[in-house]
Amino acid sequence: MAHASEAIDVYRKYGRALRRKAERILLSSDDAGDIVQELFVDIVARNTPNVDLPYLYRAVTNRCLNLIRDRDNRRRLLDLQQPTLRGAARSRCDDQVIGLDLIAKLSDSLDDDCLEVLVCRFVDDMSQQETAELLGTSRKTIGKRIQKIRAELAQLARAGSEGGA
Repeated sequence: MAHASEAIDVYRKYGRALRRKAERILLSSDDAGDIVQELFVDIVARNTPNVDLPYLYRAVTNRCLNLIRDRDNRRRLLDLQQPTLRGAARSRCDDQVIGLDLIAKLSDSLDDDCLEVLVCRFVDDMSQQETAELLGTSRKTIGKRIQKIRAELAQLARAGSEGGA
């Protein structure tokens, strides 16, 4: 951005939507606010040109996933949630609820590209086409990443049933 005033205009235009997206991922209003604020501080500090909505969505998603990956913060986030709410989510994949616990487990085994697809597809309830457009890739690539996600979910389910048996 050429000037901080441009960043302020972009924040006014997209700030609430970005915060809602971060809240859906992190299940924490405070952490979501921090993520969005840090993003715009970085945009101003780096004088980043040509910031558009797809860039902002990806940046927020990546920052949220990085926060989840941080083991100390992951434990703190999970401790904030009541045990009955930890798995609660709006979406399911292959009969598994996509919640904070599952995203945390998958973050250890999936690459960043697949994690972005996971959030877009199963947390934000975006179609494969919408996800492809947002991430700047083909729908076929999104389908392949969803196959990887499903394979990893199946492996986690097998490991859980073997461990519980």
